[in-house]
Amino acid sequence: MKDNTTPKEKLLKKIRKALLEKRDNPYPNLEDLPIYEPSDEILEVQFAEQFTAVSGKFVFCEDEIQFIENLLALADERSWRKIYCWEPDLQEILARYEFPFYSTDTDFLQAEVGITLCESLVARNGSIMVSNGNAAGRRLSIYPHQHIVLAYTSQLVPDLKDAFKRIKDKYQGDLPSMISTITGPSRTADIEKTLVLGAHGPKELFVFLIEA
Repeated sequence: MKDNTTPKEKLLKKIRKALLEKRDNPYPNLEDLPIYEPSDEILEVQFAEQFTAVSGKFVFCEDEIQFIENLLALADERSWRKIYCWEPDLQEILARYEFPFYSTDTDFLQAEVGITLCESLVARNGSIMVSNGNAAGRRLSIYPHQHIVLAYTSQLVPDLKDAFKRIKDKYQGDLPSMISTITGPSRTADIEKTLVLGAHGPKELFVFLIEA
């Protein structure tokens, strides 16, 4: 006798049968398992390697003075003039050493550089977790062609799950409306399969990491 059952009906029959035949979960603790194998590599080294692999520029600084010295040298080398910083803690550091910057959004359309802090640095994939939970908001890490992040070694975490835990603990249920990770400068290969940096955001991404 010819079977007139359609492929769709056969598939649904298999699904119903599978639902009726309850089985034990073969991976009951899957969510608790680490995503990656544990690494003995120092987080600073791991982040630097992964970050530079995606075209990021990494600078390690022993203290704030060395950060300012490196920042001054870079700004002088690139002839940067329109440098913006909106976060009070970061403004205090720059002002203490008389580093020139714009503290408001005056002439922001001509901004060359945005300097911000971050939430965490993810060592596993060289990513930077940012949010709009601070005065830098969304624009300062997206609009200027150069984005500079000042971070501290205490902000390094192994994986993304650790970064999310850190941000949950920090904001205690009142999470920012925007939480994102940045992995290298903006890029696209949509046009003739040619990689273009800065297509949808900064062309260059710097991380200055201070020992703390």
